[in-house]
Amino acid sequence: MEAHTLAPEEHFIREEPYYEPVGQEIGIFEAAYRNKLPVLLKGPTGCGKTRFMEYMAWRLKRPLITVSCHDDLTASDLVGRFLVKGGETVWVDGPLARAVRAGGICYLDEIVEARKDTMVVIHPLADDRRALPMEKLGTLLEADDNFCLAISYNPGYQSVLKDLKQSTRQRFVALEFNYPAAELERKIVSTESGVAPEIAEKLVKFAQMTRNLKGSGLEEGASTRLLVHAAKLIASHIEPVAACQSAIAQALTDDEEMLAAVQELSSSLF
Repeated sequence: MEAHTLAPEEHFIREEPYYEPVGQEIGIFEAAYRNKLPVLLKGPTGCGKTRFMEYMAWRLKRPLITVSCHDDLTASDLVGRFLVKGGETVWVDGPLARAVRAGGICYLDEIVEARKDTMVVIHPLADDRRALPMEKLGTLLEADDNFCLAISYNPGYQSVLKDLKQSTRQRFVALEFNYPAAELERKIVSTESGVAPEIAEKLVKFAQMTRNLKGSGLEEGASTRLLVHAAKLIASHIEPVAACQSAIAQALTDDEEMLAAVQELSSSLF
């Protein structure tokens, strides 16, 4: 596929993303959307939150505007700012304002990584007001009926300094995600990568071994996303132990002893 440029509000998911439901998350999200309620997704990295959002954007036929939150993300980055263009000062909407105008789905990924002022600016959008204050313009932008706000965070990464305040979280309908059950995860890995089911089954066992090491040398175990990466390498004729080392172990840790231990786990399976 050739690269091409799209405005954020033109980013429609044209083809159905592969997604395996693990509970009632699809029905709950659709009910929340119909009732104009914002949605909070929580769960470990790589467990399928972003894929779920892509799938829901496809089902609802709304543009999906994703913002990866970080320490330097300000309210102006989301709402917009004045810029000098061609010798004139013009207002440029940020991604959140674009989604509000276009009736898109704005997905703020890892919201706790953003600055505090960013949290505050979403509050009027996340309650009955459904409006975005444009302070620098002195206006209030009312949301299109189709607008939807969704945020995500990983409770495992929370700290005292990076917590989701009650005043924020109690505005949202919450959906909890986790790694799929073994049989479902095997199916996902096999379908996504094309590897044989028996290879996918071994990768899932390997992931479970690494997840048991969480807190005992690893901050996180292997995610479903990393399993799919390793499986794709294997499907491209990379030897399984080498694929696990490059796609999984190196992504989990830089500690030499832990790398050796994780490699030993993969060698015991393949």
